[in-house]
Amino acid sequence: MILYHGSNVVVEHPVVSKGKPSVDFGQAFYVTSDYEQAKRWANQVKRRRGTGTAYISEYEVDDAAFEKLRVLRFTEPDAQWLHFVADNRRQTYNGEQYDVVAGPVANDNTMPVVNLFISGFLDEEYAIKRLLPQKLKDQYAFKTETAVNLLRFRRSIICEN
Repeated sequence: MILYHGSNVVVEHPVVSKGKPSVDFGQAFYVTSDYEQAKRWANQVKRRRGTGTAYISEYEVDDAAFEKLRVLRFTEPDAQWLHFVADNRRQTYNGEQYDVVAGPVANDNTMPVVNLFISGFLDEEYAIKRLLPQKLKDQYAFKTETAVNLLRFRRSIICEN
C-alpha cells in the first residue's frame, strides 16, 4: 500500500512523538492513501507554520504487516468513531491502545459537528446523521514506533498549489 504525509518539510524518518495529542486519533504519525488529501495537508501546514515548502512524503507499507499489529479500523463516521475522536480531541481517551488506527478524517465540513458534539450541543444520534452523508477521506495514525518503523520512505514531492 502507498501512503502519503503532507507537511512543510520532507519526513524520511517519521516520529510518533512529534504528533499533536489532541487530534482525531490521538498522538501519532498521520498518513493517508489519498494523494489530494496529503496535498491539502501539506499546503495547510506550510500556511499555518509560515515557513518551509509544501511537501508530500510518500511511503510504502506491506499490507500483511498490519496482521502483526493491534489495529483499530473505522469504516464510517459512526458512534464508535465519533466517541473515539471526541475523547482524543479532549485528551480523555483511556481505552485500549493500538499500533495503528485507520478511518475517516474529520475535515472542515465535519469539525463543526464534532465540536458541537464535544461541547454537548448535539446529541450522538443527530451528530451521526450529519456525519454519515459526508464523503470523508481516510487517515492512518501510526501510534507506536513498531508501527511507524513499517513505513518505507519512497520519495518526496513538492506540492504545486
